[in-house]
Amino acid sequence: MELSTSILLTIALAPLVGCLLAGFLGKQIGRVGAHSVTILGLLISCGLSFYVLYQLTLGGAPVYNHNIYTWFEIGRYTATVGFLIDRLTVMMMVVVTFVSLLVHVYTIGYMADDDGYQRFFSYISLFTFSMLMLVMSNNFMQMFFGWEGVGLVSYLLIGFWYKRPTATFASLKAFIVNRVGDFGFLLGIGAVLYFLGTLDYATAFAAAPTLIGKTLTVTQNIHWDAATVICLLLFVGAMGKSAQVPLHVWLPDSMEGPTPISALIHAATMVTAGIFMVARMSPLYELSDSALSFVLVIGATGALFTGLIGIVQNDIKRVVAYSTLSQLGYMTVALGVSAYTGAVFHLMTHAFFKALLFLGAGSVIIAMHHEQDMRYMGGLRKYMPITWITMWIGSLALCGVPFFAGFYSKDAIIDAVHESHRWGSGYAYFCVLAGAFVTATYTFRQMYLTFHGKERFTVVSHHGHDHHDAHDDHHDDHGHHEPGVLDHAPKESPWVVTLPLILLAIPSLLIGFFTIQPLLYGSWFGGAIHINEANNVLGEVGKEFHGAALMALSGFAQPPFILIAIAFIITTYIYLFNPAMAGKIKNTFKPIWIILDRKYWIDNIYFAVFARGGVMLGRMFWKGGDAAVIDGVLIDGSASLVRRIASGVRRVQSGYLYHYAFAMILGLILLLGGYWLIGGQ
Repeated sequence: MELSTSILLTIALAPLVGCLLAGFLGKQIGRVGAHSVTILGLLISCGLSFYVLYQLTLGGAPVYNHNIYTWFEIGRYTATVGFLIDRLTVMMMVVVTFVSLLVHVYTIGYMADDDGYQRFFSYISLFTFSMLMLVMSNNFMQMFFGWEGVGLVSYLLIGFWYKRPTATFASLKAFIVNRVGDFGFLLGIGAVLYFLGTLDYATAFAAAPTLIGKTLTVTQNIHWDAATVICLLLFVGAMGKSAQVPLHVWLPDSMEGPTPISALIHAATMVTAGIFMVARMSPLYELSDSALSFVLVIGATGALFTGLIGIVQNDIKRVVAYSTLSQLGYMTVALGVSAYTGAVFHLMTHAFFKALLFLGAGSVIIAMHHEQDMRYMGGLRKYMPITWITMWIGSLALCGVPFFAGFYSKDAIIDAVHESHRWGSGYAYFCVLAGAFVTATYTFRQMYLTFHGKERFTVVSHHGHDHHDAHDDHHDDHGHHEPGVLDHAPKESPWVVTLPLILLAIPSLLIGFFTIQPLLYGSWFGGAIHINEANNVLGEVGKEFHGAALMALSGFAQPPFILIAIAFIITTYIYLFNPAMAGKIKNTFKPIWIILDRKYWIDNIYFAVFARGGVMLGRMFWKGGDAAVIDGVLIDGSASLVRRIASGVRRVQSGYLYHYAFAMILGLILLLGGYWLIGGQ
């Protein structure tokens, strides 16, 4: 039985309808109306996505690939709106709609005191619509539409509290850095059209083998391999969207947006779009080993070096943000060794535990009256038991402790890299192994600083004073003027906040165990992902796979878990038994701490070279081009020339009779002289 087009259209358009109602009729329908229509849209979308998953896996429905609407036809080029629903798509649809639905519910509690409540719900629904258009598309044009859509909405959401200068700066930074990546992505789509003559996935992938031997002539002596050019340009797009080094700088700053955004942008949706795109393009990437090596090295660098920055962060959300950068590096490493299914599997497990960690961090921020600095927390576990337990589940999944979801996907990637012989795999193996230790270090540090040890905040009760102001004031730094001073003791968040935490904790704990066999070592994805036999590293790893339980048990003896255990012992000793030691370590390794605290000075370099350079270039064009040439010569110059001629001519019109008589006599003499000259000849 074939999938129904109307169901697929409903999945994509339901969030858009919610967005339009909440956005344009926000005042009329009020707060309850705004969250009701958007959550209903998401509920429909999520329910139908699960139904489509059931149809494709158990209902025997074939892959759906149809154009629904033709946008334009120019010669042999056509642009259409259509859906390609295979197992890779449907997995993304389920993850996106499920996490987005929980974020919508959570937002009711988190944004309860905010003025922009309806606007916020409108934006997050639009975000989900854009993401669905991106993953469901069957052609490059529509994918680019969704790609730009999530870029635009992320800009609106990061700068949501637009009265904060830091938020507007962060939203601009995200937008500009993403434009850099999108420029490469657009060139890549152009290269696909140039070499393969089509924007349709199925046609392009079928024609992909014709790229072998084709080159792009740059100069007479320089010829670039066509497949490599296409893959590298498309990957530049993924580097921007999925925050890979060196285009990663926007993601930590985007923490300026409200916490539900962090969960949506950094967990399930926007940042994983680049990973999904490369997996979708696997038939093209398999043609170029050099492009895959580039992907591998970039991913490995991100996995280790951005994780290291997380160790020195004190803002609870920034720690989670740097862990996202690091995990995206792991996914990119998997793509680089042709373990596309490993990357997509990690994308899925990561979506659940990372959304859980962000929403858990948000729950802590609510309890601490919008204080985000972990140095002013501690001992929160007795006040917030649900947040504490669910965040530990998310943390253990993130570290990759056996039996948790993150273990299955992360260890599969580490094994796949170990198995690979591609150029750069040795460096990548070192990075992903060291990354396991780094991840555990900053995660346990975050948990201990937040929930364990002694309380580092003071509660000042103001009798007869309405403490609602401090809670309501999002717009100064943390809603507090004195750090660590609270109006009343922290308490567990309301059920609209804790229910999503519990619902995300369940897959963070179980989903890896139940899905690793079909997704990684079975042929669950079918023809959605194409791997050359010679590159099939996961196939080699799979020969030693004897079930999820045995894999987890043997995981306790593997190098990643040993590194996690060492990190656990070190952080436990420092943060629970000897807190003063953290300061001593910082002073001992001061130069390294400065490098990490300054984020390797990459931001400073970009600001000095590109931002300042751009301003200087603009000023040069303004003063040299606009002011001097255009205004000075062309506009003012022509005007002053006319003025000079006019003032000369004006002197002749004096109004004196003898001037005119003199001019007439002079004119007569000239006429006669001219006549005589002509006649004389």
